[in-house]
Amino acid sequence: MHRVLVIGAGGVGNVVVHKCAQNPEVFGEILLASRTRARCDAIAKTVKELQGRDIATTAVDADDVASTVALIRDYQPELLINVALPYQDLHLMDACLETGLDYLDTANYEPRDVAKFEYKWQWAYRERFERAGIMALLGSGFDPGVTNVFCAYARDNLFDEIHTVDILDCNGGDHGHPFATNFNPEINIREITQNGRYWENGQWVEIPAMSQQMVFDFPGVGERKAYLLYHEELESLVEHIPGLRRIRFWMTFGEAYITHLRVLQNVGMTRIDPVEFNGQKIIPLEFLKALLPDPASLGTGYTGKTSIGCLIEGRKDGQSKRVFIYNICDHAETFKEVRAQAVSYTTGVPAVVGAEMMLRQIWKRSGVWNMEQFDAKPFLERLGPAGLPWQVADWPT
Repeated sequence: MHRVLVIGAGGVGNVVVHKCAQNPEVFGEILLASRTRARCDAIAKTVKELQGRDIATTAVDADDVASTVALIRDYQPELLINVALPYQDLHLMDACLETGLDYLDTANYEPRDVAKFEYKWQWAYRERFERAGIMALLGSGFDPGVTNVFCAYARDNLFDEIHTVDILDCNGGDHGHPFATNFNPEINIREITQNGRYWENGQWVEIPAMSQQMVFDFPGVGERKAYLLYHEELESLVEHIPGLRRIRFWMTFGEAYITHLRVLQNVGMTRIDPVEFNGQKIIPLEFLKALLPDPASLGTGYTGKTSIGCLIEGRKDGQSKRVFIYNICDHAETFKEVRAQAVSYTTGVPAVVGAEMMLRQIWKRSGVWNMEQFDAKPFLERLGPAGLPWQVADWPT
């Protein structure tokens, strides 16, 4: 049994703690920490009710390296699971370096003042983590995360050559709100409103935000319109899939969501630069976040399913081959199990599976690593039993 520190008490943090509690053979002791201890205590209460386990809680400011270091030295965990905001990744990695603690997160670092996916800041820690003899596993969510592992599985087991990858993310559910985001509104809106970007023929191609779309028939959901976005897993997968000619990321949005987002952009509510208001500086997007529903509260009454996967095309044994590797997840079922909607669930479960890979030393290597740099099979063998069964389907061209 192992001792873990989970930092972040949002929707994903809730799922992570529940799923750790379901696996006492691996996760013997769990401490949940956040800036607001009351949020941790509320999660601990549901963990006790649903899983029958007690977890410890405390308050910590993840932006304050010294405070995190003090907490780590006091609690002595074997792994830090970071499900706080991406802005805090580097602070938490610094705390792990100072204390010699392994690290895992679900999303790459973003500076507060620039909406930008880029791994350079975290990849810059490679040599320091190697010298310290500790490991950082980056992006152990679903996308990034499971999608990286799907690609690694295809690379190592299904294809001789991979030519194209399309990562497709569909939320076919209905939360009943006129406008809400399924994870942190600030991060979600920053992600969607930046320019689209994809990799083709050895170079990056940039396009205006939401300017390319296609209709795809998602298993378990049906046909939905998906928009081309830039997402962080593209950057690492380009490095680790030999012979790749093109890789793109697509996400579905309903017409009501697009209309609301367009209006919010037009009136300046998605801006991330400070503006003067009543004698003080405010950031419009942070103010908007305060007005929108908390993603952790969306589970009640949420219906429908998510369908997320990788459409991969290439060659095997001299023949053209195309497959879709995917998972379907039901919002109502995840709420019954862990009091969370499926978007939080599909991020939280892979974080726990990644943590298990590290704690059991199945994936164990000093340095800073992305998911596709490890053997996909043991991760995928645990993913289904942990709550996210996956399938490989031959797909027509």
